[in-house]
Amino acid sequence: MNGGSRKRRLTSRGSAGSGASADRSGHANPRFRRSRGLLPPDRFTTRGQLAWLNSATSRIGTTLDLERTARELAEFTVPRFADGAAVDILESVLRGDEGARWTGSGIPALRATALCAIEELSSLEPTPVGETFVHAEKQHETLLHRYCLRQGKPVLLSRMRDHDFVRVAPTASAAAKMRAAGVHSYLAVPLIARGLLLGSADFVRGAGTPPFSSTDLALAEQLASKAAVFIDNARLYGREREHVVSLQRSLLPRATPLTPGLNVYAEYAPATAHHGVGGDWYDVMALPGGRTALVVGDVMGHGLPAAATMGRLRTVARTLMTLDMAPERVLARLDLATRDLEDEQVATCLCAVYDPADSSYTLASAGHLPPLLVDGPGSADFVEVPIGAPLGAGVIPYDPLRLRVPDGSHLVMYTDGLIKSRTEDLDTQLDRLRTAALGLAPGALEAGGLLERAPAGAARFDEAVLLVTEGAPSPSDDLRVWELPKDGRAASVARGLVTGQLATWGLDELADVCELVVSELVGNALRYGNGPGDLRLMRGERLVVEVSDTGPDLPQIQHAELSDEGGRGLQLINMLCRRWGSCRTVTGKVVWAEQNLPS
Repeated sequence: MNGGSRKRRLTSRGSAGSGASADRSGHANPRFRRSRGLLPPDRFTTRGQLAWLNSATSRIGTTLDLERTARELAEFTVPRFADGAAVDILESVLRGDEGARWTGSGIPALRATALCAIEELSSLEPTPVGETFVHAEKQHETLLHRYCLRQGKPVLLSRMRDHDFVRVAPTASAAAKMRAAGVHSYLAVPLIARGLLLGSADFVRGAGTPPFSSTDLALAEQLASKAAVFIDNARLYGREREHVVSLQRSLLPRATPLTPGLNVYAEYAPATAHHGVGGDWYDVMALPGGRTALVVGDVMGHGLPAAATMGRLRTVARTLMTLDMAPERVLARLDLATRDLEDEQVATCLCAVYDPADSSYTLASAGHLPPLLVDGPGSADFVEVPIGAPLGAGVIPYDPLRLRVPDGSHLVMYTDGLIKSRTEDLDTQLDRLRTAALGLAPGALEAGGLLERAPAGAARFDEAVLLVTEGAPSPSDDLRVWELPKDGRAASVARGLVTGQLATWGLDELADVCELVVSELVGNALRYGNGPGDLRLMRGERLVVEVSDTGPDLPQIQHAELSDEGGRGLQLINMLCRRWGSCRTVTGKVVWAEQNLPS
């Protein structure tokens, strides 16, 4: 009924001899079946009209889904009020924007949102639900466009004459089909809320039913006024939810960093329920020496406060991981930071550090669900990580677990949205998750297949995070680890090891700077760190040299006077290298420096 090139929108599909309303998929809805002439006896009485209008409050706007609200409006009016109904919503409104003000010129894009009709009107030509249309040619302008959309006024054609069908239908073909179907009365009303146009609803009556009257027009306007408020509420809620989802996505990693020896797949799945947006997060961080930090967390609660808390905790966790590679100590400090938050929220968190040198994970848990280790065909078990109190509960310390895994194994970290159910207990859902992981090929597991095969599956109502890692060591020649002597020979031995390995890699031009760097790092370890421990040299995107020791203090660049004989080692490293840093470990610390590889 609307738009220049658009077709007639009223239709239904059902079994022969029965009336039906068509939903978006085109399937018949048996709730609206009726035989011709068997209308409720109170359809047009004043008392029946008022009761019917009053019941709209409980039948329309049952959810905060905008498109479903439009469908409820169309279905509510058929067959009690009209034989066919169509609801069109402005495209901008469906995107969450404000409605439009009628200016008398120009009509914004509309989308056919809902259709409903009895079976006798199945021959009409509708615009498919979901299709967007714009009226552009004035010579094809219908009454609905001219009055409802341009002026915000209703349209009533109580008894349609031959020329009225052309005024209502956009094409001659559609007008002929309306005439042939016995349509004899037409009514259209704008959907207006807060003084803004949201869309329109139009209705028709066919043979065997009385024409629309001025009383029906008043009734339709009141119904449209109620429905417009419900539609606008759904629009506002959808926009708020979209903002929260956008905020949450912006607070998650935009890309996964290079992780030597580890393939990482990560995905965040928003909640299917409108209230399910919350504080699930994950993070992947590159640490010194080719190590990788993996974090999965879940802030308890939903909405904007949970998303904001998630962003703050993720930022704190990233900062802590750059200073300390021990997951249990990171969680302890993260618990203190959580307790300082004003909203006093609680979160669970699972933290892991992967070391490609020995294919091992060090894990610590703050009340989080256990990770799943899939280490071969037919083998999948939950890792029994000691479970500590959730972050913010104030119960520390946390206990770590060191786990060595075979090459090609997968570690699955996730949040409870992946398995949460309103009917099944946790142990049952965890067992189903394990079974689902066993049924997936390695490629499907790495591609996030568990999001579809997880116990929650299509019934998932909460957001979920899935993090899958696969141990895939880089060639052994790219990472070398040596144990250094703890006496004065350490610097000389380190220089020889580094220059020899650089020659093997064909990186002789980096040898001079690397010799100086390793000499300074080993010298500082001898002086301040109780002697050096391991020397690690890694070739990846850049060349990284790392020296460990057992000293408690992290090195810092000092101001050196012109007369001072020492104190300039870190200044030289800072000038000659791309970057450098230090990080605490369980036994002490590591100090590292990074150089760019030749182009």
